[in-house]
Amino acid sequence: MAVLLVVVLVTAWAAGTQRSGPDPTGGPAGGTDAVRLGPGPGEDVTAYLARVAAVPEPGDPAPRLALVQFDASLAPGSAAAAVGNVTPLRAVVRVPFPRVQTALREIDLQPAPPEAALRAALTTAAGQATQDATVAAPGTRRAAVAAAEAAALGRPDCACLVAVVVRVAPADVPALRARPGVRAVQVALPDATRTRLAVSPLLPEQGPGRADGPVVGPVPDDGPVPPTG
Repeated sequence: MAVLLVVVLVTAWAAGTQRSGPDPTGGPAGGTDAVRLGPGPGEDVTAYLARVAAVPEPGDPAPRLALVQFDASLAPGSAAAAVGNVTPLRAVVRVPFPRVQTALREIDLQPAPPEAALRAALTTAAGQATQDATVAAPGTRRAAVAAAEAAALGRPDCACLVAVVVRVAPADVPALRARPGVRAVQVALPDATRTRLAVSPLLPEQGPGRADGPVVGPVPDDGPVPPTG
């Protein structure tokens, strides 16, 4: 009986520590140390937007990390304007070729005025794409896509920013959510750190009435690769 009681108690404790479904405040999922922000695979976009908008403001007023997701892919100047006086810490870069899978690149930003820091992020992403094109097998679609990404990212006004990570006080989140160009803001738990943060933002093409449909899923990859010339 004593052994049976121990088994029952351990089982109840394990069940109580498991999370069911995504955490709207960006807490660790599945007992791992990673802090993930963004919709889950297969999640309904409307449900995700409601989930992150409905998070109650916490009592702790200290600034915390948050993922600001844009309504469209933005150039550096537009992205800087969208977040206003909130300083971006990390940029999420993706070249928006129609129906072509392109890389989602996270770039930590250097201390600089926001627009300049975001332009520098595009330059870093262009270097990564060039490296991808170099290591890909010549003549393959992967090599062609990476080369086209590098060419697009080499333009300083490439509209290739889909999200930024910021640190924002909870009291300032409603105003940030309401800014033109901002589609959603998902706030992490207070103890989240940049080194433990993993993001997978909602893409502008995802959602009801948008090109990639109402559910978060793989990006279509049946479109033509733009020329690099």
